[in-house]
Amino acid sequence: MRPLVRILLRGSLRQIRHIAAVPHAEARGLVAEVYAMARREFGVVAPPLALHSPAPEALAASWLLLRETLLAEGRVSRAAKEAVATAVSRANDCPYCVEVHEAKLATLPGADGHEPLADWARRSGDGPAAGAQPLPFDAAQAPEILGTAVVFHYLNRMVRLFLPDSPVPDAAPAAGRGPVMRTVARAMRPDPGTAVPPGASLGLLPAAQLPAGLDWAKATPSVADALARAVASVDAAAERWIPEPVRELLHARLAGYDGTAPGPGRGWLGESTAGLTDRQTPAARLALLVALNPHQITAADVERFRALHPGDRELVELASWAALTAAVRIGTRFTEPVRLDEPVRPSEPVRLSGPVCPSEPGRLGGPTGRTEPVHITEPTHHTEPTGFTEPVRPTATAGP
Repeated sequence: MRPLVRILLRGSLRQIRHIAAVPHAEARGLVAEVYAMARREFGVVAPPLALHSPAPEALAASWLLLRETLLAEGRVSRAAKEAVATAVSRANDCPYCVEVHEAKLATLPGADGHEPLADWARRSGDGPAAGAQPLPFDAAQAPEILGTAVVFHYLNRMVRLFLPDSPVPDAAPAAGRGPVMRTVARAMRPDPGTAVPPGASLGLLPAAQLPAGLDWAKATPSVADALARAVASVDAAAERWIPEPVRELLHARLAGYDGTAPGPGRGWLGESTAGLTDRQTPAARLALLVALNPHQITAADVERFRALHPGDRELVELASWAALTAAVRIGTRFTEPVRLDEPVRPSEPVRLSGPVCPSEPGRLGGPTGRTEPVHITEPTHHTEPTGFTEPVRPTATAGP
């Protein structure tokens, strides 16, 4: 089944709009490393990941974020995190992501019973409510759940720009859509015998400081480190060429952002960019749209940007920076849980050893049956402040 799905997904890369993704056979360097790790630990290089490939650092950043929150083994079950991914995507009106992650959730043990968690996730992009709100998870589980929410606030924005509304081609018969998605969802798993331990992807990007306002991630260093490295890498790419007035404008708009999309018209774009030069305006308008209202992006917006910045890399870097800046802004509004309230059902404790996570029980929302323990061993040397060792990087390129 896996080879068939990979053939289907190679064809699905043609669904990516505005840019040309790097084909598996042509991947080199950092792109090849990410592709190989994704195929091994996720089963596929899905289009939402591959669309970053013209910008290698943005690709690595998106993989770190996805892997260390949604995929890595930890205190929260894959089913609980897929419920968060689905609910955030539904709130952001990203039907592509809803279809993929709803299908994946349906294949997992412990798929039911996540309504309180999904309800929180649907509201996670809104402004903070008055007063302390009880949350359906505790502080030890918060980094994986809040991190997953941040990642999908990011990915939904990228997918809205670069992908259609469904991973299944429009020409596919309606009766075949469900079976195709179930087949793809079952293939989204690690290779047989492959574990997905926390922190193994971090060496793809340099160490960095965790952005202010994301202290809730510190309880799980692998999540905190992934956020820190991804944000720093994406920001560094933006600082190389996106004009400072454009960057300052987006930060100023996001400072007052409460989750409400501007509109319904597009007059707000002209008002926001009135003080910029003609060369700065196309980048500023597209960045604002990606961050604040990706549903309003038109082909003309992209064409105006491409007239000044024709490379695929620049388009991916601009969109990645705008989307991640918005997602991090949402993440800074998250608060640590006040108390455990209607938690997603725990399974047997996961035993952790080593510096990655403190040894505390509570794998959230897992199946009712016994789970295998995860063992994270001490590194043999310490090259990063967090205690993670550099992973052994794959040298082969992702195959066909």
